[in-house]
Amino acid sequence: MKKVPELLEETSLDPADWAAFKQLGHRMLDDMFHYLQTSRERPAWQKPPVEAIDGMQQPLPQQPADPAMVYDQFLNHILPYNTENAHPRFWSWVQGGGTPLGMLADMLASGMNTNVSIGDHMPMYVEKQVIDWSKEMMGFPATAGGILLSGASLANITALVVARNHFQEQVRKKGLQAVPAQMMMYGSAETHNCVIKGVEVIGIGSDNFRKVPVDDQYQVRVDLMRQQIREDRAAGLLPFCIVGNAGTVNTGSIDSLHELAALAREEGLWFHVDGAFGAVPKILPEFDDRLKGIEQADSLSFDYHKWLYVNYEVACVLIRDAAIHRAAFASNVTYLVPHERGLSGGPDPMSNYGMELSRGFKALKVWMSIKEHGLDRYRQMIRQNLRQAQYLAGLIKVTPGLELMGPVPLNIVCFRYNPGGLTNEALNQLNQEILMRLHEQGIAAPSYTVLQGNYAIRAAITNHRSRMDDFNVLVEAVQRIGSSVPS
Repeated sequence: MKKVPELLEETSLDPADWAAFKQLGHRMLDDMFHYLQTSRERPAWQKPPVEAIDGMQQPLPQQPADPAMVYDQFLNHILPYNTENAHPRFWSWVQGGGTPLGMLADMLASGMNTNVSIGDHMPMYVEKQVIDWSKEMMGFPATAGGILLSGASLANITALVVARNHFQEQVRKKGLQAVPAQMMMYGSAETHNCVIKGVEVIGIGSDNFRKVPVDDQYQVRVDLMRQQIREDRAAGLLPFCIVGNAGTVNTGSIDSLHELAALAREEGLWFHVDGAFGAVPKILPEFDDRLKGIEQADSLSFDYHKWLYVNYEVACVLIRDAAIHRAAFASNVTYLVPHERGLSGGPDPMSNYGMELSRGFKALKVWMSIKEHGLDRYRQMIRQNLRQAQYLAGLIKVTPGLELMGPVPLNIVCFRYNPGGLTNEALNQLNQEILMRLHEQGIAAPSYTVLQGNYAIRAAITNHRSRMDDFNVLVEAVQRIGSSVPS
């Protein structure tokens, strides 16, 4: 008789001591609540010390470790040296600071460990609800399509894929070599780099994105765009897409979206709006005129984790025609065909509307956040940031040695320290040094840009924890540091 092999002891990755693990979990929650509650008491940034960086260079673990010990390493060597976008004086790039409930929602979503791609389960319906709310917020029709993604970069790429495939339907099967001529895209010289990367990723090539000049308000010249489109078409090229900016990354300028929408219709082109942060004021009635045209777009991208303060990361892309959206990505494979009943039933799979088959439950933190605050509270916060931007701009105008470097149409303020008598090169070096010292001293964390060859300190205000006095601190520090740096 054949001997039955001895079975190894079966196990799992769950804690051996649930009581101790629960205690550790409660400690983690308390520590993170304290971290958020005391954000103002910390420096706006701290450089990771050598010992923390060296601590990340360890051999691949082969044996189990005590979870409490692992957590202590996080608490001592990772958490203190975070980006600190929860800090009230964090104004770098365009990053929202998250909320406590958003943090908890991420924990709940991670605990559920669901894949929001296919199947008849509630997370699918939660995402559909969030998409419906997004359409209502942005003035899109209820019949429009949409999907949640990691950020505006992937949202923009998704929209461009839909635009490309709709313009040339054979691309999905035959590739770009089936297109009879070079496809062309058009946008402002201020268009975000993630759009340009998207143009490269979808095979159009960045050389074939026409960067149209802007006016003195950093808005695209629609007349020059029209001229470029017609010249390209006369040269045998294939214009197919216009990209409008709802809030440029450098200055927050908003293109004339209704003029771009009209131009797109006139020329038979797809109209996409990159509204990463600048589309969000669409929920304010006073922005109806300035954002007029968003609701006419064929596609729109925007981030929830920027000016809607939701925890990283979650963005949305809306496509006016849901059938066109689906046609760009849907695949008929046997292992993904929905059934009439059972777990394999439910809504149309989300994988039919984007590249990802594995998708986390991003929608939960959006759903919970909107339920917690309501649009009225968001309107209050966005208006508060807009007032703060104008307050900072006003401070700069009346403070000796400070110079406003561009318009302030939204929430971005670009300025520099200029004591006079310095060359432009020296001014650029001086302001770069000021910025680095602001960071190193933990005073504030604005970022930077270059406008017409001039280095500018850039405050992007999407921070619900900032107060007016924080901008006084920034201005006083820039003036103090600037006067102390050798010319």
